[in-house]
Amino acid sequence: MDEISPEILQQVIKKRASNTHKGDYGRVLLIGGSENYGGAIIMATEGAINCGAGLVAVATHSLNAAALHARNPEAMYIDWRDHGLSKLIKQMDVIVCGPGLGTSPFAQKILKMLGQTITPEQTLVLDASALDLLALDNTLLPSTAVRIILTPHQMEWQRLSQIQIPYQSASANAAALAKLFPDHNAILVLKSNHTQIYDPDGQVSVNPGGNPGMAMGGMGDTLAGIIGGLVAQFGSDLATVQAAVYLHSLAGDLLAQTDYTVRPTKVSALLPKLMKKYGGY
Repeated sequence: MDEISPEILQQVIKKRASNTHKGDYGRVLLIGGSENYGGAIIMATEGAINCGAGLVAVATHSLNAAALHARNPEAMYIDWRDHGLSKLIKQMDVIVCGPGLGTSPFAQKILKMLGQTITPEQTLVLDASALDLLALDNTLLPSTAVRIILTPHQMEWQRLSQIQIPYQSASANAAALAKLFPDHNAILVLKSNHTQIYDPDGQVSVNPGGNPGMAMGGMGDTLAGIIGGLVAQFGSDLATVQAAVYLHSLAGDLLAQTDYTVRPTKVSALLPKLMKKYGGY
């Protein structure tokens, strides 16, 4: 099991050329945020925006529109009941689905529509409720072999993989990932105190960073947004996912030097400075 090193950030984060525009830095659509969980999709959105995604759109419950625009006016909004959502999906490079989505019949309908609409040229990040829906019905997976990035915590992975937490060994997790995705098109980001990343071939890397101050609601939502934002800019290969995980924990560790608890929104707020430090221009 290899350890992710700080050099991954300089390897992945590129200096921006002068003659570029927002379209050069990726289009991300985030889907989630039911009536009671609007904060989840807002925190995911903030992660995607602050790490540099060029265009960010959010499909969420209409109750969240005012809070979303007050917090992140850079994000575009669409009511997730809007029939134009399927058209918008096709225009995006990365779709992050799950933060605050819930497991209602309507949420199932969204995930099913997403699976039928997304194309192999796009990347799908599945988090939180989307993973629980898949655990209940794996026919909700995309019908085409798109690149998929799963971001479960250990209990979500238990539900999806049927591997109890004490038995989630590297070999068992790799075998379960291969069984769930026989096309070898998925990367698993298994969140814990030291997050593990499994590539489609079963190779495992571990993130050395992170701290107990980050044990707070919304931290995983923020990571999903960061993964979406970096993938939109730098591609969906393993190194980009490793960089996103490392960047997230690095921000948290820097904040933990002075703060007892690390708020996810503060992690996002620190991202532009870290992106500047390691990418520069």
